[in-house]
Amino acid sequence: MLTNAYDQGLDRNSANHIALSPISFLERSARVYPDRESLIHGATRFTWAQTYARCRRLASALAQRGIGLGDTVAAMLPNTPPMFEAHFGVPMTGAVLNTLNTRLDAEAIAFMLDHGEAKVLITDREFSPIIERALLLMSHSRPLVIDVNDSMHEGGQLLGEFDYEAFLQTGDEAYEWGLPTDEWNAIALNYTSGTTGNPKGVVTHHRGAYLNAVSNVVTWEMPRHSVYLWTLPMFHCNGWCFPWTLALQAGVSVCLRKIDPALIFSLIREHRVTHLCGAPIVYGLLINAPQAVRAGIAHPIAGLIAGAAPPAAIIEGCERIGIDITHVYGLTEVYGPAAVCAKQAGWDRLPIGERAALNARQGVAYPMQQVITVLDPETMQPVPADGETMGEIFFRGNLVMKGYLKNPQATAEAFAGGWFHTGDLAVLHPDGYVKIKDRSKDVIISGGENISSLEVEEVLYRHPAVLVAAVVAKPDAKWGEVPCAYIELREGAAVTEAEIVEHCRAQLARFKVPKQVLFGTLPKTSTGKIQKFVLREQMRSASAID
Repeated sequence: MLTNAYDQGLDRNSANHIALSPISFLERSARVYPDRESLIHGATRFTWAQTYARCRRLASALAQRGIGLGDTVAAMLPNTPPMFEAHFGVPMTGAVLNTLNTRLDAEAIAFMLDHGEAKVLITDREFSPIIERALLLMSHSRPLVIDVNDSMHEGGQLLGEFDYEAFLQTGDEAYEWGLPTDEWNAIALNYTSGTTGNPKGVVTHHRGAYLNAVSNVVTWEMPRHSVYLWTLPMFHCNGWCFPWTLALQAGVSVCLRKIDPALIFSLIREHRVTHLCGAPIVYGLLINAPQAVRAGIAHPIAGLIAGAAPPAAIIEGCERIGIDITHVYGLTEVYGPAAVCAKQAGWDRLPIGERAALNARQGVAYPMQQVITVLDPETMQPVPADGETMGEIFFRGNLVMKGYLKNPQATAEAFAGGWFHTGDLAVLHPDGYVKIKDRSKDVIISGGENISSLEVEEVLYRHPAVLVAAVVAKPDAKWGEVPCAYIELREGAAVTEAEIVEHCRAQLARFKVPKQVLFGTLPKTSTGKIQKFVLREQMRSASAID
């Protein structure tokens, strides 16, 4: 029998093996940089020592009420200190943090509270109308409700048994917490959007959260003590793991309750913000803000952008106003960003249009992710790296979820063939970079020809009057489907349907040109993604009436 000498008597023990968990970053920053600022929220300032103490108080107070391993603590909160603290205080007890999408209706929130069996709900009074109804709709027993009474928001009822600050005072800032005995233990529960039926509960683990927090630093070359503005909701994929990343780097979190370009630029100036994240629409708002609002910012700003495929026009616009954009890609199931369009030497010398087109690709795997690739979903074989052959994006590695809560069928389907299936259709370029062409459900099949809605949208964004654009299928008696464009115009802009069509004809094959153009405000998620399923329903309803 063969033996491995390197395994003989060389076992894991408490001296040489500790489970990976991002909550360890908090303890280190509090110990090494106790007096450095951790959080800014209006006039409120906390240091890392204070944040650590508050997180331990939260963990202690939860533990005193029986919260422990495998329990769910839900949070319906904006980007404020309690939301940041929940990312540490909850997992310190062994419990799982379920951050709720603050834009959802009461029925969806009730489903999530029931499905996740939340034992505690921490909620901001801004959302009391939704939460009050959600609690009534629950079939599961009512969780312990803790109200956050934030002085920066007026109105809203207090629904809970405790005020958050009073609840913290019942806890011990010397609470003896421990790292998980198994880094595979769940750390967070995040629900997918659920465009049809009930949303799926994505379960992530301590190991993945730790590794993605580190990947954020490596990918972005994020310096220690960076000043980060929360333009990205912390409820969305746990803020792409940035609460844990900021603890790792002892950075400063500048809190932001809602997206307001004037306020964003004011905070950037006041606190010399160095980093921010967001969807393309957030950057679109910043790009299109009046010059007077953007004035007075001379220091460099780094921005992460993610979306189905950010238009090159957005990337160009960010460069013009001084935001150095890095394009990342991912899904809730891979902790947020798990791929990056890594910039290559020489790209910065290219014309801005070419540079933006290269940067708009989804790219290569994150440093702590094993691989991203494009496979034929039927054969599970790699597609040629020719930039033309369509396949589906697949991930494999440590930055992939444990699975879907209480949904073995969906979990098995997601991991079929030993890969995580994203549902995003893409091509693989000769340099190994992935480029999304569309979501499988968004491809328009017209007369047997596949039309990428993203390709048409890219052209629409090049029109100077267009602020936001979305293209969906319109039923057609002759062709089966034809593209229809929904457009939200820039403030003060005016353009006709005929002018938009002519603009598209100059840059697209005729069968790809929208056959109808509709103007108005487009429905969006809280993270700024356009809700195409709403537009598809509107189009189907209108077509049925016609």
